[in-house]
Amino acid sequence: MPRNTGLFDEDHLKPVSALQHLVFCERRCALIHIESVWAENEFTAEGEELHERVHDLSESEAAGIRRATAMPVRSLRLGLVGQCDLVEFRRQEGGGGEVPYPVEYKRGSPKRGLCDEVQLCAQAMCLEEMLECEVPRGAVFYAAVRRRREIEFTAALRQTTEAAASRLHALIDGGVTPAVPMEAKCRSCSLNEYCVAQEKATAVGRYLEELFRPAR
Repeated sequence: MPRNTGLFDEDHLKPVSALQHLVFCERRCALIHIESVWAENEFTAEGEELHERVHDLSESEAAGIRRATAMPVRSLRLGLVGQCDLVEFRRQEGGGGEVPYPVEYKRGSPKRGLCDEVQLCAQAMCLEEMLECEVPRGAVFYAAVRRRREIEFTAALRQTTEAAASRLHALIDGGVTPAVPMEAKCRSCSLNEYCVAQEKATAVGRYLEELFRPAR
């Protein structure tokens, strides 16, 4: 819940990672963050292993870039908390200090939509608030293609990210899991079987409710 200042209290912050779930699928986001449902599959296991390898790296510096892994971040303005897989602090030419460059690691390849971009942009906006600096760009590393995809944090992406953060708070605080149509992307979701079973049970319940509803 926001304070009178327009900032969120510490105990009302939502996970930055939930933005990726939200933009990918609001139902998946609700199942995880409202109903506390989680299921592993080969994709989630590979993703966790990748993040663990990145986070195990100690802070280092090379070629003028200081690197910090598993860096905690938060934004009281957006009401978000989480951590960056990797932040590269790049020295500016002319002795202008360091510019943070967040890097998010994903096990797969680039996706359709903006779920990864929004998550990364939220991390950047957290860094800006914490460090009182500008973070113009970052990157997502996709293990399947072993390549970084640089993301520019444009005004449009920032607006999308702010809207997603607002929607995340409304969804979780509302406590209602939405129904969404099945799509091709559902097949790779670790919650697919649970989601389908729950939808079928809900549909049967509605049918029985209508069947035995007293006539007026």
